[in-house]
Amino acid sequence: MTSYEQIFENNKKWVAEMKRRDADFFEKLSKDQTPDYLYIGCGDSRVPANEIMGLEAGEVFVHRNVGNLVNNTDLNVMSSINFAVRHLHVQHIIVCGHYGCGAVKAAMIPKDMGLLNPWLRTIRDVYRMHHDELNSIKDEQARYNRLVELNVREQATNVIKIAAVQKEYVSHGYPIVHGWVFDLHNGLLIDLNINFKKILKDIQEIYDLTGMDSEHSEEES
Repeated sequence: MTSYEQIFENNKKWVAEMKRRDADFFEKLSKDQTPDYLYIGCGDSRVPANEIMGLEAGEVFVHRNVGNLVNNTDLNVMSSINFAVRHLHVQHIIVCGHYGCGAVKAAMIPKDMGLLNPWLRTIRDVYRMHHDELNSIKDEQARYNRLVELNVREQATNVIKIAAVQKEYVSHGYPIVHGWVFDLHNGLLIDLNINFKKILKDIQEIYDLTGMDSEHSEEES
């Protein structure tokens, strides 16, 4: 285990290395951020967001929580998405889960998890919605991996339901929402090929918050 004090020594080494690579690195870093990507991922310590994407600091705006969830009552994730979309004008929103996710594993077990219960309920709801498909998978690990994928798809759909995302897309043609899974065993990203336009079209009868084609009053997320 790295000691607390060692972290600051590591920081000094990192600063020196960044300056060696680029003498103006921190001058550039201190300027306003203009990322093209919003990454919504799990808080798992084994998944370094910008590194697995091959991006530098300042190129990706990051939000992380347990199980990469997008709950409409979670002001943290809602604020991150609204800021990224309306102020940073990101062009891509990525929901990224990972195989070996502890939150997904916990949600598969019918056990009282205390304070985690209301949070894990979102993933358990995904299990309920896809109950037949998941229970038809006999191999436990394969079933586990499939729930990771289905959870990503549902959370990506939750992003598409957000008013700010819909309005910016109608006005500018972006952001586009994607769903990925990171495989801890080989380091590769897997694109689940979320069909953003089809999902948006399919949900618009109920979730159209653009104020253009809906007779319903605007709901701001």
